Amino acid sequence: MHRLLPVLVLLAALAFAVSPLLSNGFGGYRPDQFPIPQTDPPIQPAGWAFSIWGLIFAWLVAGSGFGAWKRAGDPDWQPMRPALLVSLVLGAFWIETAHRTPIGATVLIVAMLVPAVAAFLRAGRRDPVWQVRPVALYAGWLTAATGASFGMVLGGHGILSEQAAAILCLLGVTAVAVLVQSRRPAEWAYPAGVVWALVGIFAANLSPVNPPVLALSGLAALLLAYRAAASLRANPR
Repeated sequence: MHRLLPVLVLLAALAFAVSPLLSNGFGGYRPDQFPIPQTDPPIQPAGWAFSIWGLIFAWLVAGSGFGAWKRAGDPDWQPMRPALLVSLVLGAFWIETAHRTPIGATVLIVAMLVPAVAAFLRAGRRDPVWQVRPVALYAGWLTAATGASFGMVLGGHGILSEQAAAILCLLGVTAVAVLVQSRRPAEWAYPAGVVWALVGIFAANLSPVNPPVLALSGLAALLLAYRAAASLRANPR
């Protein structure tokens, strides 16, 4: 099984990477997917922020390929693989689910996030560029994306106003990101993934100006960027 697992992870990473091609991609939920149309919700990042998926997909495939080719039996790689496999398999179905049901997609992204964070925290110390950082960046973006998905569901179903949902979810994303990053403070790629999303949210709220969301997303991005920069200086590999 230890020899088969790396191959399964690689196949799951490939399936995850091609899933946008099979589902017409994803740049955010459509307004008409909610009882209260979400035309320009403050919690949704600017469209360009979703381009990070290209890097995440490529890096996950490259890292999984390296692991299957060069580190198939390496005990340093094994602890993270079961959790990563679960997250990637679920991820292959996420875009199609998001096109059909935002609530289902929100449940699914939580199910992806939990094992992704577990894989990041269980990753070994060897080969950080290929083993740790692809998973860290993926888990970081998923952390923010989960908050955004929750915010849109809360606002779109009238549970909270769009503004209140955005503020609540930004606070939640920041708290989770700081907690996870504190468990592995030497790795910069996890906070970098969250920061990218927060910058996208900041940009989306510049016009019209939304001072509370700008303040929260900006301060959270600065805090996590500082932590990422500090870890990069301390661990320049």
